[in-house]
Amino acid sequence: MIFEIILAILLGILFGTFTGLIPGIHTNLIALIMLSLSATVLIGLDNLVLAIFIVAMATTHSFLDFIPSIYLGAPDEDTALSVLPGHKYLLGGKAHAAVKLTLLGSASAIFLLTIVLPFFFLIVPLTIDFIERMMAWLLIWISIFLVTDTKNKTNSVLIFILAGVLGIGTLGLNMSEPLLPLLTGLFGTSTIIYSIKQNTVPPKQKVGKLEFKKKELIKPLITTMIVSPICSFLPGLGSSQAAIIGSKLSKKISEDQFLILLGSINTLVISTSFFTLYLIGKSRTGAASAISELITITPQNLLFISLAMIIAASISIPLTIQLSKKIAKNLHRINYDKTSKVILLLLVAITFAISGFLGIFVLMVSTCLGLLCTLIGARKSLLMGCLLIPTILFYFPF
Repeated sequence: MIFEIILAILLGILFGTFTGLIPGIHTNLIALIMLSLSATVLIGLDNLVLAIFIVAMATTHSFLDFIPSIYLGAPDEDTALSVLPGHKYLLGGKAHAAVKLTLLGSASAIFLLTIVLPFFFLIVPLTIDFIERMMAWLLIWISIFLVTDTKNKTNSVLIFILAGVLGIGTLGLNMSEPLLPLLTGLFGTSTIIYSIKQNTVPPKQKVGKLEFKKKELIKPLITTMIVSPICSFLPGLGSSQAAIIGSKLSKKISEDQFLILLGSINTLVISTSFFTLYLIGKSRTGAASAISELITITPQNLLFISLAMIIAASISIPLTIQLSKKIAKNLHRINYDKTSKVILLLLVAITFAISGFLGIFVLMVSTCLGLLCTLIGARKSLLMGCLLIPTILFYFPF
């Protein structure tokens, strides 16, 4: 059994590396495949081993998935916001530094987990009903702040509302993985197309020691400790929404701190979702949902899950650094225009394979909205209205 668990962790890390590096391939997809195979091909395998595989894969993915969003502008639902500062770092020759900042956040999240858990176990059962009742008003306040904290408020309102309408329409469609074409278009393909039109050529990337003051860690990590546990047990709220809430609660934070915030929230939301499953019996992430179908979460199983997360994180940290360093050193040798076009075609192909013709339609519309946002000079973070407005409607008491 121990050998099988160790093998499951190693395979989970391997698959998590694959899903993290390949744009559009999410751990949810692999988890669903494993779940379907558990009743047929993998019927003789202990379900706990499959659950450990999914935990290791999801943990590894949360470390590596910033690489394609920063280097290629190809995000998934959890890293969409990293495209914004990440692209600036890329054009400034500091993409590797951007990856290391998200990695610093992700690594810190594993440490934060040990601090958060005692309070999590104590507070969640007592406060979940109150927070659910207040969530709509909190998100409305954040949305107002997001729109009004800009120079051109008319354009901001327009983009935010259009994104919200697109989000409502997309989530109402009968298709697989609706967030894939929605967020890929708004943040991925629109950024890539604009870069191609502008003949953007990233400069030679610098690979050196990360220059960062330790005291700058305090604000993003405290924010992560507050926001991530809340978002891990509420439906409709993921890492992207948590990052928006966190950035507004933190008020003014630097781009370095924002990337740390994204990394820490991304990993901590995934991590705490497994403990949420144990506490309230409800799954809030795709990985946790698959695990709930495989095993009953007991204290013993929770211990195995925790060990899988720690081992996966310990291996993922140096792995991410080495992969990012290799990409950074060779990026200037690559024809970025051709590479961008290949990535663009790959994203279209993945969207069609997973979400079908409806997905292609959503991808086209969301890409146009993403380009409009760039052309009129509005902040791309306003496009997160595609998730904020549907989530507000989900929680609003009517």
